[in-house]
Amino acid sequence: MTSPDDSSAPRSPQEPDAYAERCYRSPSGIATGVLLLGLAAWLGGDAIARGAGRTPWLALAGLLCAVPLIIAFTVRPAVWAGADRLLVRNPFRTITLPWSRVDGVRAGYSSEVLADGAKYQLWSIPVSLRKRKAAARRQNQAVAEGISGASVTAAGTDQGVKAPSDQVMDDLRELAERNAGREGAQGAVTVRWAYEVIAPAVVGFVLLVVLFATG
Repeated sequence: MTSPDDSSAPRSPQEPDAYAERCYRSPSGIATGVLLLGLAAWLGGDAIARGAGRTPWLALAGLLCAVPLIIAFTVRPAVWAGADRLLVRNPFRTITLPWSRVDGVRAGYSSEVLADGAKYQLWSIPVSLRKRKAAARRQNQAVAEGISGASVTAAGTDQGVKAPSDQVMDDLRELAERNAGREGAQGAVTVRWAYEVIAPAVVGFVLLVVLFATG
């Protein structure tokens, strides 16, 4: 499930509250990452402290490779939606998308944003088919209970009826349509590679290969 966080997101002093930046992250992903980091620290630390021979070096190289990857796929992903742009932080890239360049957003088997003919996944907004089916069952139940078509349509826009990922897509779609014409929403799509994640993981992997090859 994705959690939008409005209160903790930074706000520009020149923008009204209507344009407060929204942050979408996956609480389950963060929790999983914290657990995996704790497990890696426990096992790796024990091997470094008590291991003999090459074991401490193997554990150190393994941690150097594994920790950045765990952070990249669990804690790092986030999406910030502001007045001027959509900022997508994925495991290995950070993509800045001015609203004028956003062609659309969609949630099929994964959440995606389309811009300038390219497709970018939104890792922090996972799609749960189980929750989507549960939402569809609630809508069908509402129809069976005799709610009018107008009421069903109104209820379908509520977070309690729609799956969380679909509700987020509606929010982002609304922001894109509302802000695409803003002066600050112009510009080009920029992509920055997360070398702070890639570099230590590659170094750790190379060290593991060297240690195993020379063992």
